[in-house]
Amino acid sequence: MSKHDWYRNAEWSPEIETRFMAKLKRARDKPQYLKIQASYLAESDPTVALRLLEHYFELGDDFDLASAYGVQATAYIALGMIEQAVGAYEAALNRESDFPKYLTDAYLNLPCLIITQSIESKYSDAIALLNNMQHRLLFPVDHYKWNAAMAVLTARSGSASEAQSYARAALEATKLEKSGFRYHPNIGLFSEKKTDKALYDAVEQIA
Repeated sequence: MSKHDWYRNAEWSPEIETRFMAKLKRARDKPQYLKIQASYLAESDPTVALRLLEHYFELGDDFDLASAYGVQATAYIALGMIEQAVGAYEAALNRESDFPKYLTDAYLNLPCLIITQSIESKYSDAIALLNNMQHRLLFPVDHYKWNAAMAVLTARSGSASEAQSYARAALEATKLEKSGFRYHPNIGLFSEKKTDKALYDAVEQIA
């Protein structure tokens, strides 16, 4: 086992938990190890991830709190707890507002969740959020998500021509093969395996 494997378990069992807790007890940066381990389990074992995050929040970490809320949202989504997931993303954004040096993808993930779950009461909030955060777009996948979300939201608001423009921009972002960063040309590229198929299909239909 490498020195990092103990807090990056993709599976969980009583034996793994015992080993993890023993290592955690001796570790200095307990909150970060809890958050990282929770992130590895958020989709596959969300109940355990949420339990680890409870421990994380109890420790009062201030460094990466927004990211922890994002992991919490992922776990809630895996459990079908959509209202709680929305709340977690909103908590992440509130934290970012207070501590803008530590940012997450909540500004993209929350609108996409609102769309896929058809939370109509939050459509206008999602559009406002996307417009306010457009300056943060960095990687091709960011441009895809932003334009995809705007395409669906504007289409559902009745602006067909505007929606089509966003949809085409989203699809163009999926074709980019370089990030634009000299030393990290392959980072942040669109991946069909990692995207929400329903959202992608909706974008294709609008375009």
